[in-house]
Amino acid sequence: MSVSTTTFPAQLDRLVELGYPGLAGLDEPAFRDLLAPLEPLAPSAPDAAGRVPFVLVVTRKLVDPYATVPLLRLAGGGRPGVVDRNHADGDLATYHPLPELGVPDAGAYLLLDVERGEEFCGVRPEDALPVISGRGRTPLTIDEGIALVTQVPQLLEKNRCFMLSGSRRHDRRVPAMWISERAPKLGWCWDGNPHSWLGVASARARVC
Repeated sequence: MSVSTTTFPAQLDRLVELGYPGLAGLDEPAFRDLLAPLEPLAPSAPDAAGRVPFVLVVTRKLVDPYATVPLLRLAGGGRPGVVDRNHADGDLATYHPLPELGVPDAGAYLLLDVERGEEFCGVRPEDALPVISGRGRTPLTIDEGIALVTQVPQLLEKNRCFMLSGSRRHDRRVPAMWISERAPKLGWCWDGNPHSWLGVASARARVC
């Protein structure tokens, strides 16, 4: 993984390069000004296997996930990300962060000490969540999963994909990010089903 992905300017430049200002209805200077106050909050720390010090998250308050998923690419890949067909049209809007997570009601924030959670491969999401919470960590939401793959596509690897258990709806579906036909895919699995190739991504905190 390139060290540049762990710097705030590099992550902001990445979003600009992908056209996020236009998706947010802003010009580039206004978009940069909006996110600039987050830079002093970004920690400086080395990368480690399967994790990064922070990720700059732009939420659905600014951009629509149906617009940002197609911008995803695997590391070294060229195929656009897709929303799985098992998500009916408009389904992503029915997922919301778990209330107990205290996800900021903001257009952008920082997610700190992020890991993809491959230790939970083969573990049911409903069993992994108490372990994650017991460590003082928080599962990722859909917006955060998109942000992680946007900034650090190397973390999405064959047999090391991840659930986004921080976003839920009225049923037992758990959104997840995996690889299909050599492209990132945002799909879902059941809370009670283990998958040998899906861990549960988590972070230490959110700040804004």
